[in-house]
Amino acid sequence: MYLFEGLRQQLAEYLPPDQVQRAAAAFKLAAEAHKTQKRRSGEPYITHPVAVAGILADMRLDHETIMSALLHDVIEDTEFTQEDLAEQFGSTVAELVEGVSKLDKLTFDSKEELQTENYRKMIMAMVHDIRVILIKLADRTHNMRTIGHLRPDKRRRIARETLEIYAPLAHRLGIHDIKNELEHLGFFALYPWRAKLLESQVKQARGNRRELVERVQKEIEARLHEHGINARVIGREKHLYSIYKKMLSKELHFEQVMDIYAFRVIVDEVDTCYRVLGALHNLYKPIETRFKDYIAIPKSNGYQSLHTSLKGPHGIPVEIQIRTEEMNLMADRGVAAHWLYKTDESSGTTAQVRARRWMQSLLELQQSTGNAFEFIENVKSELFPEEIYVFTPEGRIIELPQGATPVDFAYAVHTDIGNTCIGARVNHKVYSLSKPLETGQTVEIKTAPGSRPNIAWLNFAVTGKARAKIRQYLKGQETREAEQLGERLLRAALGPVNYNDISAEEFARVCEEVKIEDKSQLLREIGLGNMMSVAIAKRLLGEVQQLKDEQPSNGRGLAIKGAEGLLVSFAKCCRPIPGDDIIAHVSPGKGLVIHRRECKNVRGHEDEPGRYFPVQWDNKPDAEFVTEVRVEVVNHQGALAKLTSAISATGCNIHGLKTEEVDANIYYIDVALTVHDRKQLADVIRHIRKMPDVQRVARLRK
Repeated sequence: MYLFEGLRQQLAEYLPPDQVQRAAAAFKLAAEAHKTQKRRSGEPYITHPVAVAGILADMRLDHETIMSALLHDVIEDTEFTQEDLAEQFGSTVAELVEGVSKLDKLTFDSKEELQTENYRKMIMAMVHDIRVILIKLADRTHNMRTIGHLRPDKRRRIARETLEIYAPLAHRLGIHDIKNELEHLGFFALYPWRAKLLESQVKQARGNRRELVERVQKEIEARLHEHGINARVIGREKHLYSIYKKMLSKELHFEQVMDIYAFRVIVDEVDTCYRVLGALHNLYKPIETRFKDYIAIPKSNGYQSLHTSLKGPHGIPVEIQIRTEEMNLMADRGVAAHWLYKTDESSGTTAQVRARRWMQSLLELQQSTGNAFEFIENVKSELFPEEIYVFTPEGRIIELPQGATPVDFAYAVHTDIGNTCIGARVNHKVYSLSKPLETGQTVEIKTAPGSRPNIAWLNFAVTGKARAKIRQYLKGQETREAEQLGERLLRAALGPVNYNDISAEEFARVCEEVKIEDKSQLLREIGLGNMMSVAIAKRLLGEVQQLKDEQPSNGRGLAIKGAEGLLVSFAKCCRPIPGDDIIAHVSPGKGLVIHRRECKNVRGHEDEPGRYFPVQWDNKPDAEFVTEVRVEVVNHQGALAKLTSAISATGCNIHGLKTEEVDANIYYIDVALTVHDRKQLADVIRHIRKMPDVQRVARLRK
């Protein structure tokens, strides 16, 4: 029992004696169950559950959580079953232990492995009772503290899993104490050299800065004293891993990250926070745009504070967080803070209420997503949020992740509003549905009863809820509607030919050509805009072969045979001209876009025959086409003038010129010309080649 003594004293500080006794009984059973087992370090195994319970006791968690922590490996590693524990300690403790045991069986080698049923199970266990994840986080923290005894490969795997999964989870639940420790230990285990080097740099930098830090701290304390404000002022150190991440993600030098001086001012009342803010804005000049009020609008994990940035002595940036003692406790412990005082579902701290709300939203997501992969994709976006806060026209605050658009907002308000959304007004001005929103905007959604979600929304919707609901709606609606629309479009494209006269064999042939299973799927692809009805109609009528014999019926010859009734444009990337071997890309909305077959933008088109259309030039097109040639010329006075006069002598118009210096005396001149066909272009190129200063001339390929 001597191992339990330290924990007993910890528990006695905040739990009644009968609950401490129950925890002692749980310890007895755990010690008995694990008596033959040893840890890698050679210590008795029971030291691990006691340490885990100690971490949770620091957070002042309830006796059931402490008992479950002491017993968390019993079901998995010993003869005892869930029923045995339920009989002795009650069903809640038994369920918590079972929940943690299930989580222990989950292993993740990487983020990719997250995208499996395993992670879904973990999230669901957490939704069932959030204390499961608190025990798991404490378990992981103690394992990370003793990770030195493991093999290097295992150490790296556990460290990576800690940084990618458990630290973000702790952050999402607002438990910054554990998040910071997990990141610190994970960083040293995964990148020992980087961590040690960075640590020594930080120590050195802190030594050099000590005088300035002390001066700023004294000035802040003196100013608050003048205003009669009681407050604790503490210098805030950036954590090693957060310095590393900042350097990595924002590509900053170490000096740029370290030249910010950060302080925390802790007071007793919320009102005092704002008085402190006023006093400090009088002391140093505030930096505009760098003020955030997380007290009025807390972060999604319940974090509350005022953040402001000031220009301190010598113009150094000083970052200050102002918060109450309670907010400080909340920032460190999040969901776990004040657990004891939770009596019913509606009470509890902001973090608990928000965590519960988050859990609830996960449960809803789980029910509406089709598979584990989709669910995980959505949860990941929820796990790493940088929030923005926007308002409904009635003044209700809606919290969304960074990058969220009006579509996300519409679904956050109500699924039906999302499904029937047709436009948005932000701050009374029309606003694009795909444009990200910013904190503080007032968003108004316009809806129309008959409208439906657009598949393109998936390109910019970022919240899990919006993406899941759009997919869900489209899956339900698209099949039948797309097929009907595809049939209507195909009937129109066939013109005088009756759709019903086309045989099943013809449809089967075209389906094979465009690599599609059957007629229904073909119609659906047309309806969804993935294939163009005119292109399919021409294939059905076998007109790909007949193009050679077709003559345009209107007086003026079309440049492309068989393209009557179609919108035709020529690609700017490769600028095709008559005589080139060409292919048309079928682009919904743009019609046929003609490319040269060798153009890199259409290479590999054989894989998608439904999107490409074989075309030929008309024998007598009367249009002029723009093409580009690159001339490499020795630079001396008058070279450009000679070149332009040589080109105009061939009867071509110059459409545009670009020059680029290669070295001191060689220039590239890119000339855009209008020509009728390849023959005329060949004449122009021959003509330019004869010029004395021209080194090379060739048609430009992009």
